[in-house]
Amino acid sequence: MSEKKKYQVIKEFKDLQDKGKVYRKGDAFPKPSNKKVEAERLEELLSSENKLKKPVIKEI
Repeated sequence: MSEKKKYQVIKEFKDLQDKGKVYRKGDAFPKPSNKKVEAERLEELLSSENKLKKPVIKEI
């Protein structure tokens, strides 16, 4: 069984695709941790291809 990747917030942001949930630096992403997040969405948050124009999460 492959281990699920884990992500940590590196820049505070409001997740507009999740009812405006606020993530603060150091938080785990997503909340709850078993929440399904599309690979496309993860790529968006890991890169500068989002509204903040900078990565807001990192893989840990």
